[in-house]
Amino acid sequence: MVIKVIMDNKLTVDDGLDLDQFWALDQQAHENNCFNDGTKVALGIRMCDECVFDELGITVSHPWDHHDPKDMQNWRRLYNDRAEQIVGRRLLPEAIKPADAVFPEIKRIGEVFGGKYTWQNYTEWLEKGAASYKELEAVLERVETLDYREFMLPPGWEREKQRIFDTYGLKPQTLRHVRGPVTLACSIFGDEDLIYLILDEPDLARRFSAAITHAILEMAKVMDEEAGVTPVTWPGFSFADDCCCLMNPEMYELFGYPVLKAVFDHYSPLPGQGRFQHSDSDMGHLLQILGRLNLTGVNFGPNVLTPEIRRYLPQARIVGCIAPFAFSRNDRAELLRQTRRDCLDGMKYGGVEIATAGSINYGSSLHSLRYIMSLIQEYGRG
Repeated sequence: MVIKVIMDNKLTVDDGLDLDQFWALDQQAHENNCFNDGTKVALGIRMCDECVFDELGITVSHPWDHHDPKDMQNWRRLYNDRAEQIVGRRLLPEAIKPADAVFPEIKRIGEVFGGKYTWQNYTEWLEKGAASYKELEAVLERVETLDYREFMLPPGWEREKQRIFDTYGLKPQTLRHVRGPVTLACSIFGDEDLIYLILDEPDLARRFSAAITHAILEMAKVMDEEAGVTPVTWPGFSFADDCCCLMNPEMYELFGYPVLKAVFDHYSPLPGQGRFQHSDSDMGHLLQILGRLNLTGVNFGPNVLTPEIRRYLPQARIVGCIAPFAFSRNDRAELLRQTRRDCLDGMKYGGVEIATAGSINYGSSLHSLRYIMSLIQEYGRG
């Protein structure tokens, strides 16, 4: 329930930042995957709905809770009015999709492996799908023989798909992003159990890994057919694999790497086609292996920094090393230290986009974003 909305008039600061010039240079900085001969560093922060409430003084039960779409649309508009004055851009989408333009929900990869998505403490969790090696074998046998189209698409899908297309001209979304193999497996089987599986039953672990590859490719194929695209006409793929930090290099080589290699080879076979990995954890010990995947973009943990990343990933756009809580706590001393560091690294190594190493959280303010922009202007412009 909304209790209050407070707006103040202190929208700008005298920091010498020319907003029009900043955004013109930022557009140039994003060209060529942010590689521009060390002359400009790009800004990757664009904020999110979670930031709206604190910025506007809106009191709600929880920022992650469900909010009425019309309320959210109005709050985004107010937020964007403020953002336009402070940082010179309307940052959040204001349009809302009509309720009858939303496609029926399809089954997701966790459900393919017998897991169940639940909503607890204002966030989504994927519950286990197997609790023993025997149960895991049964799950894998099912995954390997599943009719993915029949399993994924709900009753009445074709009718609804056609109606939405006829009414709104919309097609279903492709599947080009998925929970990474280690994170998925930790949810389905448990983190400690997965480690023991790799150590004690490596053949079963390899089968688990191969089943994840099979599931991703089959699910993506179904959605390609529904969207009317192919890997050639719609290339690129990305993973979010925070839990990969739990694997040592040998474990990751056995379990995680084969999944990414197979999927990237299918959906991004040509140089420059999107190969993105998000892992906001201390997984620097895996960089040498990830370097063999020719990644074009990465977003790693705040302790995995540009010089180390660039050593193994020469062509990857490095999206953010700023610690998310430094931003959400609006800690100017840390924002100065970390943004300056990343700007100087970006000017030296190229291909750096200033952003957080992970999510943008409640409390991250537009004034802090403007402060980061002013630091980019000072340290990230040649």
